[in-house]
Parts: sequence; C-alpha cells; structure tokens
Amino acid sequence: MYSVTLTERATCPTSCQHWDDCYGNNMPFAHRFDTIGLMEKIESDISILLKKHKEGIMVRLHVLGDFYSTEYVAFWERMLLENPKLAVFGFTAREDKIGRAVSILNIRFSDRCVIRTSRNKESNGIDNIFAASESFEGKAFTCPEQTGKVKSCADCGLCWTATKTVRFLSH
Repeated sequence: MYSVTLTERATCPTSCQHWDDCYGNNMPFAHRFDTIGLMEKIESDISILLKKHKEGIMVRLHVLGDFYSTEYVAFWERMLLENPKLAVFGFTAREDKIGRAVSILNIRFSDRCVIRTSRNKESNGIDNIFAASESFEGKAFTCPEQTGKVKSCADCGLCWTATKTVRFLSH
C-alpha cells in the first residue's frame, strides 16, 4: 500500500467538517505534495510501482488534502482505466461537482475504488459511503485500527471492502 499526501486546506473545501481541527494539524513532519506537476509524477510512480509489484498496488489517496478539481478526478479515472492492477481508497469532504465525479469513480470502479465522504451519515451503497466521527450514532462499525484490534490499516482493509459507514475515534 502506498499513499498520496497533499497540502491540507489548500486542496480541501472550506465546508469540510474538519477545517478547524484537521488531522494535519498534528502532522508537522508529513511530506506534502504540491499540485503543480503532481499528476505526471503520480503517473510515473504508478508505472514504476506496478512493474515492481506484479500482483498490483493499493494507493491510499489523501492522507492529507482532498480532490482539488474535476481534472484531478478524471486523472484517477484514467489511471484506473489504464492500470487494471491499481486500486485506490480514501476520503473526501467534497459534496460539489468534484464530489459527484468521485461518486462516479466509486460506481464505475466499485471493485477497485472506494472513496468515502467524511460526513456523519449512514451509507446507502457504493456511491454513498461515509466516514463518520466518533459522535455518530447510526449504523456503523468503529475503525479496528483505532481500537487496537489490528496493527495497521493495511492489516484490516475494512475501509475499502465494507460499504457500511466507518466511525473514527478521531476523524
């Protein structure tokens, strides 16, 4: 599993429920990538990684940051089309035209693309899957990594396999 980290807030919608208490506030040493030249670099990295890992790769999109344009979503669509051994998962706070484009990715590549919307809502299928905060009381499962049931996200995988809302102790 590999990850992409963008600059938080610069790529995020101001409507994000975590604008003021962003996960990135406590990650001063995380290496963030600017969007200039980003897609070309990611495309090159994916090519290199897929040659190295013949069985395929999983990319965790946006440890920090978010989808910043419909062109960027289209880039990921193209990457998934051209690379059948590529899978992606992640989270978004987008509920605008960018968010609708992300939902289409979830539908079109449901076996290899799971992007959850960060909202306290119950999931209702592949195109509307959510990541909720600890206060959420609807139908959900709590992140096993955050409760110590697994050593790491890579040991679990429920975020990219389950369609039920995931509740995070800190999200």
